[in-house]
Amino acid sequence: MTFHVASDAYDRLIGRYSVKLAPLFADFAGIGADTRVVDVGAGPGALTAELAARAGAGRVAAIDPSEPFVAACRARVPGADVRCAGVEELPWEDASFDAAVAQLVVNFLRDAERGVREMARVVRPGGVVAACTLDLGEGVELLHVFTEAARSLDPNALDHGPVNRYRKPDELRELWLSAGLSEVETAPLVVEVEYRSFDDFWAGFLTGIGPDSAYCVSLDSHRQELLRDECRRRLGSPAGSFTLKALAWAVRGHVA
Repeated sequence: MTFHVASDAYDRLIGRYSVKLAPLFADFAGIGADTRVVDVGAGPGALTAELAARAGAGRVAAIDPSEPFVAACRARVPGADVRCAGVEELPWEDASFDAAVAQLVVNFLRDAERGVREMARVVRPGGVVAACTLDLGEGVELLHVFTEAARSLDPNALDHGPVNRYRKPDELRELWLSAGLSEVETAPLVVEVEYRSFDDFWAGFLTGIGPDSAYCVSLDSHRQELLRDECRRRLGSPAGSFTLKALAWAVRGHVA
């Protein structure tokens, strides 16, 4: 439920990474001018917009269970077929698309195996099913700094539990193979995001979106201020702008 928030909240925390990842991921998935493609778990539409720029909005569909995100995606990509529904039961017929893609979604699915099988179902034989997920460990400096700061103040903080799944290439490869996909390949995608200031960094954690930000806003004002100070210290107490890197692992396979 932490994703049922205004789209600008997502953009302040993770959305800026989605925008940077979208062209790299679309390249990896092989999305071209004539591709009929569905964006599964589209969020506010960063990847959907990239797909529409390549294939044309009329060839692009998208789905997300969050009504605010769906509204934002529709506004961002006029002409695309954007629907509000759960992604484990896609509302399209078999073999409707040339490709199905999911950016920063698979590890949040209630049933990832079912979700990937659904992606494969709506793709024609020979078509592509692809996804990418952020490496939750040290690969994503934004989240690593926050998590380590939180655990230094409370060793029991932030048990990410199930969302830790499918963050590594071996796990993604096995998930794709279990869905019956062939020619499965994985690759790293690395992006950099610039922050104007520490306040720009910290604002994302005050949105309540996703497990890290939800934890932050659950703290009382004193504990939240201690966490803020510890994050600033771990970032080197920046006085101006700075950049952070993020690693995502991408996987693709073909429908038999």
